[in-house]
Amino acid sequence: MRFIFYLLALLAGAALSFEGAIYGELGKTIGQIETSFYNFFMGSIIMGLLWLFFGKGKLSYTLEAPKWSLLGGVLGVVYLTSIVVSVPFVGVGITMVAVIIGQLVMSMIIEHFGWLGSKKTRINKEKIFAVISMIIALILIN
Repeated sequence: MRFIFYLLALLAGAALSFEGAIYGELGKTIGQIETSFYNFFMGSIIMGLLWLFFGKGKLSYTLEAPKWSLLGGVLGVVYLTSIVVSVPFVGVGITMVAVIIGQLVMSMIIEHFGWLGSKKTRINKEKIFAVISMIIALILIN
């Protein structure tokens, strides 16, 4: 059963690379900020329809959520806009590897300290080696 979630994550990564390439080109045509806006505008329409037909009706509880948890939307904008800006200059491959390195490092820190309700998992030499390997891959790809 876990295999399905690994496969889903793999597909999400592949989709992210396509998205980066597509939005890198769109950014050249309509502008980088406009491309990021377009992404979130279209996403809002699609998610609005999904919420309308399949939602559980708890969106009104948003104001009751811990304020720090609402930062996810802001981070999503920073994340996508950074990709849209980076791809035309350094390419899809380098951008994606750099994104993955950032994700690995921050996820290891979050799990090491158990931040944001995550399970505590100590940073060990294998994880450090994995990050160093990714940095070497970034250098070699470049």
